Amino acid sequence: MIPSARALINPSDPIERQNEKLFEICSALMRRIEQINDDHGAAYTQFQRAVLLEEQVRERTRDLENALDLLNVSNSRLASANRETEKARLDLANAIENIQEGFALFDADGALNLCNSRFGMHMPDIRQELKPGLTFDDYIRLVSKSRYLHLPDGVSPEDWVQKRMTHHAEEHVMFNVRMIWDRWVQVSEHRMPGGQTVIMQTDISDIIRMERMERGKIIDDQARLIRATLEHINQGVGIFDHERRLVGFNQRLASLLSIPLTQMRAGLDFETIFRLFENQITYVSDLSGQGFLDWVNRSDRRPPLRFEFRRGERRYFDVFAEEMPDKGFVVSITDVTPEREAALALSEANERLEQRVTERTLELEDALAVAERAMSSRSRFVAAASHDLLQPLSAATLYLSSIAEELGEQRHRDIVGKAQNALSSVQSIIEALLDISKLESGRAAVDMHTIDLAALLRQLRDEFQPLAERKGLELSVIPSRVRIRSDATYIRRILQNLISNAIRYTETGRVLVGVRRMRRSVRIEVWDTGPGIPQAEHEAIFREFHRLNARSSASEGLGLGLAIVDRACALLRHPLSVESEEGVGTVFRVTVPLVDRLGAAPPEEDTLPPQAQWRHDGLVVLLIENDLDMRRALTLLLEKWNVEVLDVASGDEAIQLLEEIDLVPDAMLVDLQLDDGELGTDVVSKIYDLIGHVPARIISANRSPEAIAQVEARDMGLLHKPINPISLHLFLETAGADT
Repeated sequence: MIPSARALINPSDPIERQNEKLFEICSALMRRIEQINDDHGAAYTQFQRAVLLEEQVRERTRDLENALDLLNVSNSRLASANRETEKARLDLANAIENIQEGFALFDADGALNLCNSRFGMHMPDIRQELKPGLTFDDYIRLVSKSRYLHLPDGVSPEDWVQKRMTHHAEEHVMFNVRMIWDRWVQVSEHRMPGGQTVIMQTDISDIIRMERMERGKIIDDQARLIRATLEHINQGVGIFDHERRLVGFNQRLASLLSIPLTQMRAGLDFETIFRLFENQITYVSDLSGQGFLDWVNRSDRRPPLRFEFRRGERRYFDVFAEEMPDKGFVVSITDVTPEREAALALSEANERLEQRVTERTLELEDALAVAERAMSSRSRFVAAASHDLLQPLSAATLYLSSIAEELGEQRHRDIVGKAQNALSSVQSIIEALLDISKLESGRAAVDMHTIDLAALLRQLRDEFQPLAERKGLELSVIPSRVRIRSDATYIRRILQNLISNAIRYTETGRVLVGVRRMRRSVRIEVWDTGPGIPQAEHEAIFREFHRLNARSSASEGLGLGLAIVDRACALLRHPLSVESEEGVGTVFRVTVPLVDRLGAAPPEEDTLPPQAQWRHDGLVVLLIENDLDMRRALTLLLEKWNVEVLDVASGDEAIQLLEEIDLVPDAMLVDLQLDDGELGTDVVSKIYDLIGHVPARIISANRSPEAIAQVEARDMGLLHKPINPISLHLFLETAGADT
């Protein structure tokens, strides 16, 4: 019995002592309670663990029973599979035993697994050794030592083993083995995916014997055929064996050698036959009779031999001798008298013909010299005439450009516009004549370099857009980001002519210019929706002065555009092709070498303002031009743009003027060909020495490669006459920006 707290506490004790005792009592009670709880918890835990173990034992027992059932089923299936496997093995063994060929299977390690009773039946002395477990190497050695194996002369069993192992190294091989008593076995050996080797042995003795019989018949038939052939050919043929005895010949041989047939018979020695005709012939070539005998009697390999001999004065014979594989040789003799007579007649005819050819060649050389002088004169005339025509044409163009915007009435502006179009047509005709003259004369030179195709197409679009709009056509130029290798002048001229033709012959629809990239080249294509070109005209359109549906107006051109395109493409080696469908349209394709591909699309140029708004206030330009009309027209146009012009006729006047006024111009325009043979490039160099470098352009109607190279060599720009106002304006803008 636990005493109460009151009995344990003395009331007379101080309150602190009483509290201390109460705390001790509480602590003792708490420990007691915790101890009791721990004892009860451990027992419950043991009980709970026992229950869980019993449940786990029950589950494991069920799992073991299921596993035992599955094991029984698996054992049943395994027993069934073993029975089926054994049955299949017996069936396979019976099947292998019943096949007509010998069969053996070696495992991947080279040990014999199984074989049938026919395997090795041709060698009874080793048959009892062919048991499972025998290695392939031992099997081959047994075969090599079998007395039933027929070894060729000089071949030992070790040699045969080495050759047989060479066959064994192959994946699939088939070969024949000869046995004694003229029997043959065909051995077929194949390697399986798992490394096992299957060997099949087939008796082919009957097949070999039949082949021999057939071969004998064929040989007899061939001998009769050869005999008939020899008798029908026009050559004399003699066949000698390795002992130099005659084994075959035709009657033609005896006839050509003038030997009686009674003296020609098989078995004769070559020297005996040689003595029969030796005194009747004369050798034409360097070979002598002894040399022929030496060739026949050689013990080493005889090279082919060919020579000629003559019998009498007019009979010639060609002899060809060649060795056969069995060390025998064949001699053929051909009567070449007709060929010799024909060759003699031909030689005489050739001499007469050569004399006539020499005479005709001299006549042709004279005619060619006359033609070349005429061609050169024509080319010089065309070049000079073009230069002289372009001078006033350029002046007229500049005059019209200077007054076009000042005319008040629209009717007058229309008239000026038509005049400008007429001048543009004249310029195109002159340039076409100059181009075709250069291309025909062979003086055209090309300068192949890298060209930005995007910039070129953009310029062509700006050039032909107004012309297309006037006809109500849609001109589409697809931008391209590639560089090509070509001559800038000629490729531009080619595309100009193709686009101009497309616009000229298209009444409604559109003109499309695009680029197709191929592996190492690009194909520039010009499509139109015009009337199309008949198939019969596809070649004719490239001839000079040929136009389809030609009009009477010369403003439509002279029919030189496609002729220039064709010749320029041939000069540049750019393939040109055309496809057309009548009533649908036409496409021209020019294939050009590709250099590389640009990384980004080319930037578009800003649209130029109208010509009336072009101003270059305060810009001073030095103009050196010996043609008065050209100088006045160009001065008038520049002054209209608020340009101060210092115009002179020669280099000396220009230097004198600059020294007097002590003024440095902002830009210079200098004609290439001045009076007294003075060159504008030399004048610009002198002015550079006087005042320093200023922007300069050489102006000229000369479009020859030599003139262009001359200007480029001085690092100067070139403006062709007739001067394009746009090009002149852009140059002045650049010059004004530099000042």
